[in-house]
Amino acid sequence: GVVNMVSKRPLQEAQREVGVQFGSFGRKQIQADLTGPLNADGSLSYRLIAVQRKSDTQVDYVPDDRSLIAPSLTWRPSAATSLTLQGLWQKDKSGSSSQFLPWEGTLLPNPNGRLPGSRYIGEPGDFYNSERKTFGWQFEHKFNDNWTVRQNFRYAQNENANQYHYGAAFSGFDSWSSDPIFKRVLGRYFDNQLTLNRTQTLDNHVEGHFQTGAFKHTLLVGADFARQRENVWSGTNVDTIDVYAPVYGHRDVPDATALPRTRQRQTGIYLQDQVRLDNWIFVAGLRQDRAVSSAAGSNEEKSSATTKRFGLMYASPSGWSPYLSYSESFTPQAAREGRIFSPLRGEQWEVGVKYEPKDRALAFSAAVYDLREKNQISEPQPKVFTQLGETKTRGVELEAKGSIGPNLDLIAHYNYTDADALIEGLPKHQASVWAKYKFSVGGVSGFSAGAGLRMMSSFRDMQSGVGPRIPGVALADLVFAYETAAWRYALNINNVTDKVYFSTC
Repeated sequence: GVVNMVSKRPLQEAQREVGVQFGSFGRKQIQADLTGPLNADGSLSYRLIAVQRKSDTQVDYVPDDRSLIAPSLTWRPSAATSLTLQGLWQKDKSGSSSQFLPWEGTLLPNPNGRLPGSRYIGEPGDFYNSERKTFGWQFEHKFNDNWTVRQNFRYAQNENANQYHYGAAFSGFDSWSSDPIFKRVLGRYFDNQLTLNRTQTLDNHVEGHFQTGAFKHTLLVGADFARQRENVWSGTNVDTIDVYAPVYGHRDVPDATALPRTRQRQTGIYLQDQVRLDNWIFVAGLRQDRAVSSAAGSNEEKSSATTKRFGLMYASPSGWSPYLSYSESFTPQAAREGRIFSPLRGEQWEVGVKYEPKDRALAFSAAVYDLREKNQISEPQPKVFTQLGETKTRGVELEAKGSIGPNLDLIAHYNYTDADALIEGLPKHQASVWAKYKFSVGGVSGFSAGAGLRMMSSFRDMQSGVGPRIPGVALADLVFAYETAAWRYALNINNVTDKVYFSTC
């Protein structure tokens, strides 16, 4: 899947939103989203996003705290030109919510009983903290109704500092190698690591709209550049803990030594044309990439690729839109433990159909796909990395969403995924359905109730089918809400039956 993240930008009309949240595990959050014009003619507008959260988690001693502030400013000297400046500061304080507990005692029986999901095998004071700072801009100028030029830039500075324990359940596959008879004492790693990462990305492109005979074109031509450098200091030691009766107070921080500094540079040029002829839509794109990766004390690894994509759709006036698409990918991969890896290469075919009936707020889609990738990075044991050969994933995706009548909204989907054994943790079947009903109470409108079901089939979470199967699960969620023009009150309940289940192994 692809997640399309779009930054909130300043608006020319004033909007103010503030909210508070309280929830399980002591969750307390306050948030604000403020935007609007700064002067009478609207040439200057701003936006300010802020979040402050203090929370614990299901696992003892592991917090989920966040502080975030994201200001932005837009200047519109004319209707044809705009410049938006964006900044972000975000600091997260957390820990390792994945304890890497053994199979026997969680998914499989253990003579000492089942371990609780809250069990913490680290030491109070362990942490996994990150701080992110970014600054950038989006510039746009329209020469006329047909031609537009844009430039987007972002500088990001990321710091990740962590000192945390996790279970050493990787020595062979018996999981209890430190205590094979009584199965109480678990070996544990203690990682001490600091990672500093700096990235700069720049994209320049021109968009044009024109017509050649009966063909309507949307042309995109551009070039982008990316630079990244990373410094890592790392150290590890190993000790043991009685997982069934943990005694804390043995926090021996390992020394961290510097790993070779890594650098990465990438340059790409691209061309895409979207052509429309009556109800036919055709998209074709071509991209050329060059990448250079290096680690201090070693030779540079240079790679390049020409990738292409195309898509064809018939947008029928009746609401049916069958389509066919093909795409290739080239993605340089970050170094691990000072080691350089080959870029990830991908190739995907997809055939599908979309349907949007006229005069109805409904949409349906169905697709089948074949995805092949080379050079995926796998970590079968901590800090032991390998690159996989070609992996294949095929699947079917079905989705329906929209309004059934004036008061009932519905979203439903089903995925079938057939993946190679080399790919970890993919259930063959996933499905969900969510419905929300709006109603009045005593003549007062604004009330709503929602219910949903999430389902996942069983799967194996280790490469080549090693290890026990993780059982399938179905979880129910509820929401009750009341809203007016200015206020919204909501109670959200995830996993309403409080079902204990395994999400990974």
